[in-house]
Amino acid sequence: MLTSKAYISQLAKKVEPALAFKEGMNFEDWQQEAHAKLEELLGLPLPACELEFQVTAEGETDDYTSISFTFQSEPGYHVPCTLLVPRGVSGPIPGVICLQGHSKGAHISLGKVIYESDEKTIAGGRDFAVRAVKEGFCAIAMEQRYMGVLGGTEDGQPACLGITENAAMGSFLMGRTPIGERVWDVHKLIDVIEAHLTQYIDPSRIICMGNSGGGTATFYASCYEKRICLSMPSCAVCTYDESIMAMSHCPCNCVPGIRKYFNMGDLGGLIAPRPAVIVCGVEDNIFPLAGVEKSYEVMQNTYESIGKGELCQLVRGDGGHRFYPDDAWPVAKRLFREVY
Repeated sequence: MLTSKAYISQLAKKVEPALAFKEGMNFEDWQQEAHAKLEELLGLPLPACELEFQVTAEGETDDYTSISFTFQSEPGYHVPCTLLVPRGVSGPIPGVICLQGHSKGAHISLGKVIYESDEKTIAGGRDFAVRAVKEGFCAIAMEQRYMGVLGGTEDGQPACLGITENAAMGSFLMGRTPIGERVWDVHKLIDVIEAHLTQYIDPSRIICMGNSGGGTATFYASCYEKRICLSMPSCAVCTYDESIMAMSHCPCNCVPGIRKYFNMGDLGGLIAPRPAVIVCGVEDNIFPLAGVEKSYEVMQNTYESIGKGELCQLVRGDGGHRFYPDDAWPVAKRLFREVY
C-alpha cells in the first residue's frame, strides 16, 4: 500500500505542467498568460495604499553610508529596510535588493551579529548587502515577512518554521500565500526606489538576490516584477518534485496548485530575456543538484528559443546549502555589463 506522500509523488510524475512553454508557441503571448496565472496563484495583487516612506536612522562606516527606512506595502503593514550607499560614489548607481533566507532577520544581509548563531550564518556568504557594496552597488536589505522584526520568535527563529509557531499558515486561510506577500513587498520596494531613492539608485538597473528562502523570494519576485533587471537566486531553484514535494520544507515555499501549471524551470521563462544567474551547492541536500540541473535545462532551453541562451547561467558552488559569492558575483557582473 502506498503512503500518501508516495502517491502524490507518483501522481506528479504523470502530470505535465499545463502552462509550460513549448517550442512553436508565441513567447510574448505565453509570458502574458503565464504571468497572469502566477499572479493568481500567488494571491496577488494585495490592496493598494500610500507608501508612507519614512527614514528612521542614518549612519556611516568607512565603506558606506547606511539609511534605515520603512514603507507601507499594504494598508497598515510597514516594512523595515536598510540602504547601504558606497562611500565616495556619486549616484544614481545600480542597486541590489538583498533577501535573507530562513534566518533571524535582515541583519544577516548587513553582516551584523545580534544572536549567538548569527556569526555562523553570516560566514556562509550571506552578508549579501555588504558584499554588494564591495562589488560597487548600492544595496537594500529588506526584512521579509514572518522573519526578523516582522515575525521572529523570542529567540529570533523565523515564525514561518515549525508547527506551533507557523504564523504564515494564516496567509493560506485568507486566500493569500506567504511567498506572494514577500513578492509584493519587493514590488512595492521598487516603487519606493522610484519615488524616494533615485539620488542613490538607478531604478532602471535593479538586481535582486537571496539564498534559500531568500532565493525563493528572489525567483518569484523576478518572475512577477519586470523592473528587476538581473536575478540571482541561490539554493532555491529546483524541480518541485525533487525538493518541495520530496522532503520537509517550510510551508512558505508552497504555492497551492502551482504544480498543475508549472514546474520551477517553466516559471523561469518569465524572467527571460533578463539575465538570470542560478546558484546552487553541489552538496545541497534540500535542493538536490539533479533537480537544479533539470530546472536550469528547462530555463536554458526557453532562453535559447528566443536567442538569449547566454543570459541564463548556472553557478555550481563546491559545497552545501549556502551562498557562493566568489563564484556567483563574477558571472552576475559580466552579464550585467553585457546587457546594461
